[in-house]
Amino acid sequence: MPVPRETHFMDVRTALKSGVGQLRDAHVPSFTLAAEILLLHALGRDRTWLYAHPEECVPDAIAERFQVLIARRTAGEPTQYLTGRQEFWGLEFEVTPDVLIPRPETEHVIEVALDRLALREVRARRPQTTSGEGFLIADIGTGSGCLAIALAKELPGATIYATDISPGALVVARRNAARYKVAERIHFVECNLLEGLESLVTSHQSPSFHVIVSNPPYVGRRESETLPIEVRRHEPEGALYGGEEGFELYAELISQAAQNLKPDGILVLELGHNSLTAVRPLLDGPAWANVGVTNDLAGIPRVIAAERRN
Repeated sequence: MPVPRETHFMDVRTALKSGVGQLRDAHVPSFTLAAEILLLHALGRDRTWLYAHPEECVPDAIAERFQVLIARRTAGEPTQYLTGRQEFWGLEFEVTPDVLIPRPETEHVIEVALDRLALREVRARRPQTTSGEGFLIADIGTGSGCLAIALAKELPGATIYATDISPGALVVARRNAARYKVAERIHFVECNLLEGLESLVTSHQSPSFHVIVSNPPYVGRRESETLPIEVRRHEPEGALYGGEEGFELYAELISQAAQNLKPDGILVLELGHNSLTAVRPLLDGPAWANVGVTNDLAGIPRVIAAERRN
């Protein structure tokens, strides 16, 4: 009779301590948080359970899986791609290497768009709260779909067109939309910026959109070597780089937005850390009014918004 193989166990506390130590020695940012998230992912548990059961045994198979995740994180793979998840606007999004990992700073785009819509209601002497009934919104360069889906949740009466040049990104975005049951209100379109949208929005006269939002590629290729390894080697280049300087896409995006926004329509764009001086003059022409800039929590100009003149 074969002798059963002996199974060795480590407890939760030991596994976490080991992961933290390995990530710290590799100079991984936020090493304690990363180790926690990866252990939770391997265990299929939440943080409350983790700290309530420090002496719980971790079976060999799960311990090995955790060590593989730690090794991959040490080599530079982002935690979010290892777990396949990232939170944005209080929602959990699937992320893969086909999409940019949503950043907290991008939530300012949602805030500014909603604030601008509320202000427009005030000007029209209507209630500030709106369901977005009848609104058409475009999200340009949707990636994971985080902006489009967050706006769909906040404005349940709105219809949204979300574009991306990457078919792989649109596959992920569609899954995220289905998860949050907004897929029927979001039309995902493979195209460059707003090209081709006019012919698709057949039930409305053009210019069609009440709001256009975008977190476009805005990193300069000349900056690539200064980026963290997690970004430089693993996030999709098409979602990162906006040209050699980083702000080359804004001129075409703003020009197309001027052609596709309704009078008083709202444009909200995320900015790169050094792109304001290049982007702000693009909104000085006769097409635009009420230009405003919003800083992020670090004091960096992060969002620029404007309204289409009548």
